[in-house]
Amino acid sequence: MERTTCCVVGGGPAGMVLGLLLARAGVDVVVLEKHGDFLRDFRGDTVHPSTLQLLDDLGLAERFEQLPQSRITKIQLPLGPDGALFTMGDFGLLRIKYNYVAMVPQWDLLDMLAEEGKAEPTFGLRMNTEATELIREGGRVRGVRYRTASGETGELRADITVACDGRKSFVRDLPELELRDFPTPMDVRWFRLPRQEGDPSGIVGVLRTRAFQVLIDRRDYFQVASIIHKGTDGEGRSEPVEDFNAQLRREIPWLGDRELVRSWDDVKLLHVTLDRLRKWHVPGLLCIGDAAHAMSPVGGVGINLAVQDAVAAARHLARPLRERRLRRRHVAAIQRRRWLTTVLIQGFQRLVHENVVGPALRGEVDLGDSARLPRPVRAISRVPYLRRFPPYLLAYGALRERPPRDALQGSALRGA
Repeated sequence: MERTTCCVVGGGPAGMVLGLLLARAGVDVVVLEKHGDFLRDFRGDTVHPSTLQLLDDLGLAERFEQLPQSRITKIQLPLGPDGALFTMGDFGLLRIKYNYVAMVPQWDLLDMLAEEGKAEPTFGLRMNTEATELIREGGRVRGVRYRTASGETGELRADITVACDGRKSFVRDLPELELRDFPTPMDVRWFRLPRQEGDPSGIVGVLRTRAFQVLIDRRDYFQVASIIHKGTDGEGRSEPVEDFNAQLRREIPWLGDRELVRSWDDVKLLHVTLDRLRKWHVPGLLCIGDAAHAMSPVGGVGINLAVQDAVAAARHLARPLRERRLRRRHVAAIQRRRWLTTVLIQGFQRLVHENVVGPALRGEVDLGDSARLPRPVRAISRVPYLRRFPPYLLAYGALRERPPRDALQGSALRGA
């Protein structure tokens, strides 16, 4: 049996940010990550303006700049029969220091956060270690039981356990948390397409009859989200991949005759879910990020919300944990702080599902036909001021969080 003050389950962006902030504030923290490294093909490689500012506040901006990256400054849609690009949102309109979204391989970001954490005497990161069960005694969570890749098992007890291990977290099965699920009309296929000089930049949406693609500029390739009717992926995969490529060329004519998808093995499926826990906590346990609220890919805000959850959690937990006076009210304050943001963003996503994605998949809207544009697109095209909303949503979600002062003081002292 081992003991720490805070056990963080999951070494994704939320878990690593929370672990680093708490360690810098002088809290003993151990992060458990079931994989042996971070080298996986993440779908969400976005680092939003709020996270960029957080890294700056922590004195990590220069180090982050050294990571391979590209920048997204515009959200564009091809409108009308000629496909002329319309700027749906421009980050340059935001009066902030980091008015762009950085596209950085997530493993590079996580490696950087892990190295920074290891410089803190109160930080521990255990790779190849999977939390398998909560320790519950006297009506309270006392930590977790874990299993390593080599088959060893053990217990890690903690004053509080924070689940940051995503929408498949085993803690979501606790009946006290009450999971609420919302219907979604689509699933998403993820794949890469080659990018050439002169292609559109930024985030490009392509909406045609019964087809919806989102292309994310990654400098030498596009990361593509192809929106399909929920549950229909198997039907498409029964056809030759050449038919899929022909469909892409029809929907995105500027792809020309370049080589596209080589095999269905290169096309990954994301089962889209949209849900949230009614309660994010029980005594001794807190859920944040996708463990508390699985987001739709609409808006690409899932990672941003998870990181902001972590920042809010660190601010509310750091001092009570350090002073060994944590009470349930401190944990409940985190959900109260983040609840409205979560509800608003999920409400926006449900609105887009109902008014854009669903109608597009049913063949009711088409960006190539001005008479069949989705209502939100028509509104933004007629009222230019509304073009600030999409980038603001991507930049901050709905509410910006501030890290605990102790964590910032630690970074300032190291730089002195």
